[in-house]
Amino acid sequence: MSSQKPIGLFDSGIGGTSIWKEIHKLLPNENTIYLADSKHAPYGQKSKQEIIALSQKNTEYLLQQGCKIIVVACNTATTNAIKELRAQYSVPFIGIEPAIKPAAFHSKTQKIGILATKGTLNSDLFHEAVQLYKNTEIIEQIGYELVDLIEAGQIQSPKMTQLLQEYLEPMIQKNIDYLVLGCSHYPYLIEQIRQILPPQVHIIDSGEAVAKQTQRVLEKNNLLNLTPAHQHFFYSNGNPEILQKIIGNTYQAEYLDF
Repeated sequence: MSSQKPIGLFDSGIGGTSIWKEIHKLLPNENTIYLADSKHAPYGQKSKQEIIALSQKNTEYLLQQGCKIIVVACNTATTNAIKELRAQYSVPFIGIEPAIKPAAFHSKTQKIGILATKGTLNSDLFHEAVQLYKNTEIIEQIGYELVDLIEAGQIQSPKMTQLLQEYLEPMIQKNIDYLVLGCSHYPYLIEQIRQILPPQVHIIDSGEAVAKQTQRVLEKNNLLNLTPAHQHFFYSNGNPEILQKIIGNTYQAEYLDF
């Protein structure tokens, strides 16, 4: 039955596992295949055409494995390539975009910060979203080197702490009360970010919203798996040991040359 086919997810590396965890928590019956394109991380420094080509390659592998829906668990790939993917392939696609809307809606200071990749902040899709919130000052910051450090397993490194302080301090000075994490890798930095930000600053990422949207689309297309199933495959074309550390010992991360 098509409903038992897996949900496919891809990211420019291990960051999209933050999205996978939210989807698995909400939809525990679903089978999944996660693709970490760590060999080409980070996507944020690449051209739009490169991002589209890599996204097509990842999508085609997941479709070959019989995936019924594709979650683009990468902000940069979503904002640069999802229109092209939806035009080219017939399966439903779920994207991930920076959660500007809830931050702008709830902000009391009318000042929000967004930490994201260059590819996301420079994309047409992001600029279109920003235009909707002209009454809110949005302080943008490119997270140079953050994805590289996460992919290298250096989440707790002194270099990471130094970069986060450098990127967040100007936002604090401007009195933001919401920080939007615009990259699926960044939820793994929340613990350190909280140590830098004042306690009144709220942190928002997109994981839960993406999981709920995935559920809605599966329901709409009658693709929910009602049979308890726990087949989850994790592949990396980089160092699978880094992916293994992130997902824990319950599942096996494997190397795949793609």
